[in-house]
Amino acid sequence: MESGAVFAGLHPNPTPHHLLLGPARSAIKLLPPLTDKKSISTHLLPLPTAAAFSKQSRFVPFSNHNGNTGNSLRVASPASDVALESADIDWDNLGFGFMPTDFMYMMKCSQGETFSKGELQRFGNLELSPSAGILNYGQGLFEGLKAYRKHDGNILLFRPEENATRLREGAVRMCMPAPTVDQFVEAVKATVLANERWIPPPGKGSLYIRPLLMGSGAVLGLAPAPEYTFLIYVSPVGNYFKEGLAPINLIVETEMHRATPGGTGGVKTIGNYAAVLQAQSVAKAKGFSDVLYLDSTHKKYLEEVSSCNVFVVKGNVISTPAIKGTILPGITRKSILDVAISQGFQVEERHVTVDDLLEADEVFCTGTAVVVSPVGSITYLNKRVTYGSEGVGRVSQQLYSALTSLQMGLAEDKMGWIVELK
Repeated sequence: MESGAVFAGLHPNPTPHHLLLGPARSAIKLLPPLTDKKSISTHLLPLPTAAAFSKQSRFVPFSNHNGNTGNSLRVASPASDVALESADIDWDNLGFGFMPTDFMYMMKCSQGETFSKGELQRFGNLELSPSAGILNYGQGLFEGLKAYRKHDGNILLFRPEENATRLREGAVRMCMPAPTVDQFVEAVKATVLANERWIPPPGKGSLYIRPLLMGSGAVLGLAPAPEYTFLIYVSPVGNYFKEGLAPINLIVETEMHRATPGGTGGVKTIGNYAAVLQAQSVAKAKGFSDVLYLDSTHKKYLEEVSSCNVFVVKGNVISTPAIKGTILPGITRKSILDVAISQGFQVEERHVTVDDLLEADEVFCTGTAVVVSPVGSITYLNKRVTYGSEGVGRVSQQLYSALTSLQMGLAEDKMGWIVELK
């Protein structure tokens, strides 16, 4: 890391959360934190005093990929001065929804410069100029990853460097500067540790981590914003689909399209997701779980579900649409392909037709939020095809168990994918 980020409140002279985080020209500032008692316990981590800081502060250095801790981001261990009480949550009924937590991470830079200094701040609303690039021209990207708690208390991240790399690739397409891979990963670590008490107990869910990169500077004419903000917030989550690990029902969309050749379908930009809301809303009103999109040119090749990649199984062969610019290169997708190969399956990345879909033995979706979600039925042009008669398919269950066992630290990590924080 090029600079250190400090655990909010443990700096000898912490900046109040309501003040600007950068120079006066900044277009973004923090407002007082949310206090909605209906959605969050208000027992936040207390901020230690300066006296406590000087008396008993303890920092945990994170080494970079070369093992050098000299310039790494450092975050104060909450255990040094702050009593970690568990968040007041009914973990057994945790759904997939936003829940405000204690801290978020912020880092800023101007156009043509590089990110260099970030810090943890109390979670709160943001104030943006009405002319911010993110609001006017959609200049923004986001990522999604999870942290899991093990029975021994250790905290695990799953392939965070892959998210960092994907964000950087997307930033090129969206004309934005981006944090380095090390900056991204260290910021994720800091944010997770600062919000440790919100990580669900083992087997009860995960801490969803949402990094954002956005044009926060004011701009009126169509152009890249003059200033950028990298932000990370977190929320404890359960299953994405209400069905959990149970078959979902999809409808194939034949009129609307998620992405087009030459567009931004292959990067995780915010506009890609707003574009699916209409078709998704109509589908859900009809009782479907989600929508499966086709390519916009031939209208016969599978692309992806609203926020998931799709796989079809025929015999011992697992096929998924190839990444060619209109499909997001999912990290769970990539991981499932490697896990499937390790378990003896033949995998193919190719054009997958609607006929392949309707004739498949099994279908499933993958994504950070859903992990692996088996498909129980597909409806295409008013024709409904079902898969299996006993619920979750054998391949879906096998791959789900293998991947989640890795993510939760229940199986040996022979792939080198897990980052352990404690």
